[in-house]
Amino acid sequence: MLKFPFNQISTQTIMTEPETKPQEWWALLPAVRSTPPTISADDVMKLFDDMDITPTPRTFLLVDVRRTDWEGGTIKTSLNLPAQSFHQTRKTLFDLLEKGGFKKVIFYCGSSNGRGPKCAGWMQDYIDDVAKLGLKSDVKVFTLAGGIKGWVKEFDGALVDGYEEEYWD
Repeated sequence: MLKFPFNQISTQTIMTEPETKPQEWWALLPAVRSTPPTISADDVMKLFDDMDITPTPRTFLLVDVRRTDWEGGTIKTSLNLPAQSFHQTRKTLFDLLEKGGFKKVIFYCGSSNGRGPKCAGWMQDYIDDVAKLGLKSDVKVFTLAGGIKGWVKEFDGALVDGYEEEYWD
């Protein structure tokens, strides 16, 4: 509350709004309960190599959770599900994983320090929750260590759709 004198006898009181800091995008969503393990870029590259030499369908799905910072490309075959709306799409992704016969789902963002692990945690939480209802799943959830920045550094942009070298310099 601020007081400003208008004359020597009276003052006017002005109520001010408390200064508020903007909430993070995840603040109103449930807290993540799980911490899925990371998987290295080398291990993901081996999954791609195995995919090329075996006649069986692909058993892993990459999920890029970047929204407006996806410039420079995305890892080949990735599905883009922005983190800001991911929590509401977990059931749909779960159904896709189950019906598609996927055994691994690998989340990543720029460096996999925030959005990637958070979405991986929400996915694991969902899998754990439906298991309590009797719907067991063989899907394993991972976060790509280092995110796409680590991937590009490790493999010089190999297997990156829409790769723009100048973005990564």
